[in-house]
Amino acid sequence: MGVLVRLYTDPACPWSWGAEPKLRRLDWELGRSLEWRFVMGGLARSFGPDYRDTEARITGEASCFDDLVANWLEVAAETGMPTDPRIWRQSPLSSTYPACQGVKAAADQGLQAAGRYLRRAREAIMVERRKADHAEALVALAGEARLDVERFRIDLDSNASLEAFAADLDEVRRIPDEARAAGKVATTEARERVSFPSAVFIAEGGERRGVWGSQPYDAYRDAALAAGGEVVAQGEPGPIEAIERFGRCATKELEVLTGKPRPIVEAELWTLAREWRLRPVEALTGTLWELA
Repeated sequence: MGVLVRLYTDPACPWSWGAEPKLRRLDWELGRSLEWRFVMGGLARSFGPDYRDTEARITGEASCFDDLVANWLEVAAETGMPTDPRIWRQSPLSSTYPACQGVKAAADQGLQAAGRYLRRAREAIMVERRKADHAEALVALAGEARLDVERFRIDLDSNASLEAFAADLDEVRRIPDEARAAGKVATTEARERVSFPSAVFIAEGGERRGVWGSQPYDAYRDAALAAGGEVVAQGEPGPIEAIERFGRCATKELEVLTGKPRPIVEAELWTLAREWRLRPVEALTGTLWELA
């Protein structure tokens, strides 16, 4: 089976979005030796005047939406991933629970389907300012993620998806001693949870190695290798190869995947765009790239 990876996350978590370059590089290097499971953390049952989140420094002293704008901009500056926090001024999410349940519904069509759906939901929320908090928006994302839309629509309303998400909420609120010792515990809506993103790498024999909160790439790689993961890729991909493998990529992701300095990567990307091989998708604080 290889190494089971349980990733604790939420589609609207900026730190989780910021970790995508590192996790994609890990997936490139270790590939089929890793088997991903997405544990949906439910960042907010309800955004509004009473919302509190210690990790995002939302304390109630100001509007939670103003605090979310500031938090997203700070995380974008630190991680290099593009974001557009105007969603919190123009059409704020009412909750992240629906998108989390959407990921669980997508998982009924397989692990790859769940991964594609989670990524599409991240882009929609973090970059495109889409209000992915109601059924029709979630169904639209299923089509964009190449899922069976009618099956997804049924699964989204199923008790199985609801129960799977409820089990995930329980899991993120059971704080392991090592996460608490590392100080990687947040309080959201008066409930403790592990910091997002966190990952647990589980070996075939059941040994567990946790990476708590946002960490450097080597922390993920070391944990994966210690749990029995194997390097399967030879060298780094070029931009075209990376986008063919993963789909749309941010400039920061291509910088991390190719192992090249940002100015060199940007020059290559714009050359490929002039050759009509890539198409830039501009965001407020950066650029994503897709095949032309």
